[in-house]
Amino acid sequence: MSPPATDAPEPAELPTPRFIAAREVPALLSMRECIEAVEKAFLALARDRTEQPLRTVIPLPDGRSSFLTMPAWLGDPPALGAKLLTLFPGNHDRGIESHQGLIVLFDPDTGSPVLVVDAAPVTAIRTAAASAVATRALARDDASTLAILGSGVQARSHLEAMLEVRPIQRVRAWSPTRSHLDRFVEEMQARFQVPVNAGADARTVVEGADLVCTVTASPTPVLEGGWLAPGCHVNAVGASTATTRELDSDAVARSAFFVDRMESALAEAGDWLLARREGAVRDEEPAGELGSVLAEDRPGRRTPDQITVFKSLGLAVQDLAAAVLIRDKLGGG
Repeated sequence: MSPPATDAPEPAELPTPRFIAAREVPALLSMRECIEAVEKAFLALARDRTEQPLRTVIPLPDGRSSFLTMPAWLGDPPALGAKLLTLFPGNHDRGIESHQGLIVLFDPDTGSPVLVVDAAPVTAIRTAAASAVATRALARDDASTLAILGSGVQARSHLEAMLEVRPIQRVRAWSPTRSHLDRFVEEMQARFQVPVNAGADARTVVEGADLVCTVTASPTPVLEGGWLAPGCHVNAVGASTATTRELDSDAVARSAFFVDRMESALAEAGDWLLARREGAVRDEEPAGELGSVLAEDRPGRRTPDQITVFKSLGLAVQDLAAAVLIRDKLGGG
């Protein structure tokens, strides 16, 4: 007797996921393209075209290190995936980055994995791209003096990103480690042909600046509100937990404080949470999400003299948007 007929299709052969090493990322992910992709992701977030739970953080036994998972679905462009990240502060003593990880992109129709990317260079680019989107939406059009607090990977990517969205003519930088600061100044002047000057302290660098990026690893404030000039915009990037901050309470109190995502900010934005705990702000929530400003559902800068802050914690949808760009460059779109 012959076996019963079946309508089940023959199993399809799935493609092997492509792995993209760190050295390959810069050629596949330009800052300019990433800025546009990240802005689109912010708009998708504002229009409820995403699914993104709070990231999960697993503390490790050494009391310093942790493992993070950041899954998401993005509706425009369609994307499904996650970033898997480790944070090992002790890596600095080994001469390697403290953040290590992978971004895994899945086919949103079949659920099959299609791309695995080293997360470090993608994170550097997409984080600065998010700050660029915020700067384009919130900073004054004529912002030309940039202050950078920090001299690491994010300082480098943020300088590139700010040059894409504002007519930067002067850059002042400060870092607690002078040798790192000197190397940063030398490299950035050679790369971008823009004057970059090292400051003796953070206050000297910040005072009079139109635009400030805080990209340090400091758990305590490196920026005081009293230093900020009227009309200044701040991208606060370095601190990413509820107990750490780069901005003091006065800086938060003096500003219209915007965030990448409200749920994340109320759980993890120490800059805001600690200022509220100290009574510097009485509002239960920050001024609003960047995506709502982009969608014109909420006003951004109200006056030329208003101080604005964008608090960046980092979102998985940003990683997916960047990974889709890489996939498309590879011909997998």
